[in-house]
Amino acid sequence: MNNSLQDEILKLKEEKNAIILAHNYQPKEIQEIADFLGDSLELCIKASEIDDKDLVIFCGVDFMAETAFILNPDKKIVIPTLEAECPMAHMLPEEELLKAKEEHPDAGVILYVNSIAEAKQHADTLCTSANAVKVTKSLKQDKILFGPDTNLGNHVAKKVDKEIIPVPKGGHCYVHKLFHIEDVKLKREQYPNAEIICHPECNIEVQEACDQVMSTGGMLRYIKESDKEEFVLGTEVDMITRINLEVSGKKLYPLLEGAICNTMKLHTLEKVRDSLLNEAPQVTLPKDVAEKSLKAVQHMLDASK
Repeated sequence: MNNSLQDEILKLKEEKNAIILAHNYQPKEIQEIADFLGDSLELCIKASEIDDKDLVIFCGVDFMAETAFILNPDKKIVIPTLEAECPMAHMLPEEELLKAKEEHPDAGVILYVNSIAEAKQHADTLCTSANAVKVTKSLKQDKILFGPDTNLGNHVAKKVDKEIIPVPKGGHCYVHKLFHIEDVKLKREQYPNAEIICHPECNIEVQEACDQVMSTGGMLRYIKESDKEEFVLGTEVDMITRINLEVSGKKLYPLLEGAICNTMKLHTLEKVRDSLLNEAPQVTLPKDVAEKSLKAVQHMLDASK
């Protein structure tokens, strides 16, 4: 790391008593200046532990920064650009969830953390791709409204003895929807010694064609501990960047070169610097929305222990 802009950011970070959190899908130059890298669950846990910093710079998408605010309403939560909105999170508006709850009054409600706060406040609990099965098992109800990612819901449905009702039908991550069985077959031919791992946001037939299905944090731990040397990853391409920062001696290939989350790439070093300088744009939520959502976030964190 020798970029003068990176050096400027690190100096500003110390002056402002700030912490920089970054998701695994951030580009390399931002991963390098982050204090903490992680998947959604890891970032939620880290956000819940911040007690000695005045300013949190969140290099991720909107719902992640909102979750950090829910856990830290007295801290200044800043996202380098407000344009970094997760399309999937916005596929489940509050009114659609409320309608589904009316239609299924006996169902528990689990929302993927990749959801907007207005919807989160009506959930019994949240989940991430890392803990979705565990959280689902933690609810007493046998019928579960699950959203907004249908593929993650299908993944969970295969592993629990509960009825999973997707809300909305067809909610998805546009990046993980890019993968197809043909991509898996092609990579098996190209890299016959490689283990193929995909994310549970992938279509169910892609999940079934791969060797392992796990969250990005799970991928990192699995590859770090594995004796195998070659892996194909069916997720956003910069997950390979993250793993390469921490694990040596492995050969990693993307399942698809074009699996890029354009929203995650909206954050740049210039915007991170400016967000530190200006302590803006700040992420906040109405007090009642934050307080109601906190119950769901806390249930998830407790269930994940």
